[in-house]
Amino acid sequence: MTLIYRNQIFLFSFVFLMGVISSFSLPPYNLFYLNFFSYPTFLWILLIHTQNKIKSFNFGWMFGFGYFFSNLYWITNALTFEDVFKPLIPFALILIPLFLGLFYGLSALTFSFVNPKKNILSILIFATSFSIFEFIRSFIFGGFPWNLISFSFVNYLEFIQLLSITGTYAFNSIIILIFLLPTILFFNYKKIFKFNIFVCALFVIFVNYYFGNSNLKNHELTQKEDLGFTVKIISPNVNINRYFQNEDYKEFISELINISEPNLQNETLFIFPEGILSSIYFDDLKKFKNLFLNNFSDKHKIILGMNMYENQKIYNSLLVLDNELNILEKYYKNKLVPFGEFLPFEKILSNLGFKKITQGYQSFSADINRDPIKINDYDFIPLICYEIIYSGKINKSNKNYDFILNISEDGWFGKSIGPYQHFSHSVFRSIEEGKPLIRSSNNGISVFINPKGQVIDMNLTTDKGFIEITSFKKSNKTIFSSKGNKIFFYFLFIYISLIFFFKTREN
Repeated sequence: MTLIYRNQIFLFSFVFLMGVISSFSLPPYNLFYLNFFSYPTFLWILLIHTQNKIKSFNFGWMFGFGYFFSNLYWITNALTFEDVFKPLIPFALILIPLFLGLFYGLSALTFSFVNPKKNILSILIFATSFSIFEFIRSFIFGGFPWNLISFSFVNYLEFIQLLSITGTYAFNSIIILIFLLPTILFFNYKKIFKFNIFVCALFVIFVNYYFGNSNLKNHELTQKEDLGFTVKIISPNVNINRYFQNEDYKEFISELINISEPNLQNETLFIFPEGILSSIYFDDLKKFKNLFLNNFSDKHKIILGMNMYENQKIYNSLLVLDNELNILEKYYKNKLVPFGEFLPFEKILSNLGFKKITQGYQSFSADINRDPIKINDYDFIPLICYEIIYSGKINKSNKNYDFILNISEDGWFGKSIGPYQHFSHSVFRSIEEGKPLIRSSNNGISVFINPKGQVIDMNLTTDKGFIEITSFKKSNKTIFSSKGNKIFFYFLFIYISLIFFFKTREN
């Protein structure tokens, strides 16, 4: 009995290790080929123990725990800025990955109930179950679609052009299928059958590569369109610790102006990151109106992330201002970060001494509207911080627009892999929507991306300065931008139909 117990500990530890190994396929490492080992090994262990439902669930849970423990450790960095949160670090480090790992446990449990055998059908069943629970994870309780395994291909643009048709979730299901294919080597099939399967898989991969490569080459032939003005994407690289100190705001704003290097004669749109002045409200900013009047002209417009106080509510907002600080356009954030921007079960937890992680005690309020904001002759879809991670959910109004605009504060991630993971979503959104993307981030990656996911210019997490844009290339409307996440359900219908078909033939 002791020997069996020890073997179980070894197996659970081994599955945990497989999850950790898979996490290194994600940005910034992008070692996607590791999944051709970790995923088939994980599936084979499930197939051996498929009769034991509890064990199947625990194997899935441990795989997910290892995966998220390794790639989400940076969350604890947000708890280091105030002493009241530091005792929570061990809980955040363990409990968040354990919770997210539950979805992998449920996918393994569902897989075991279908009574899969050691054959090729088990690959399809597992990929379908896994894809469904990854989709659920992306939406339930507000959703957290972070680090889907498909992001391991973010640097391989030829392969991910398919996103313009499938979107992230359907593409994710395809990637899981591909990673699981080496499991066939363990099945009792003839060598010629295994060979044919791999030839077919290679053919599909080649066709996808050819499609993606053709897309990129065709886009290179597209003529650039002159904006008629200059866009400056500002990267202040201001240490987030300054927000918790008694800052001289006049000096701080002057520093931001100097970084942006305004030219009074050039028509320019300046884009500053989210929360760069998060310690004050917009009404407080008006006290420094002369600084803007003296350094910006009527040819300038300024996009700024600010806190707005309205009707006794606080909003994390994106404002479009002129040089007199008149509000030309505004957007209030829709998707708020739990514990970061609002305190769940606030009445209970606040009585226990808890508050949101960002400054102040009152939680932010969420808005429900997200219409394109118009600047000169162009329309921008505004997204604040992690609103960029929600595939198929960014254009609520379904109105046509020209650019995706994302402002963010990535200082909460610290000097970790977090900013690179956050940035990878920008590449996916630009391809899905077929729109150029502008991203301004403090302590993160500021970037201009074309509609094919190609980085035109970039400032890394350590860079201070700005990116200038004077022209861009348009792209045709994508299939995914029209259909959205319905496409995932089309794929799901195909998978489930195939499963029923082969199960019927098997019986």
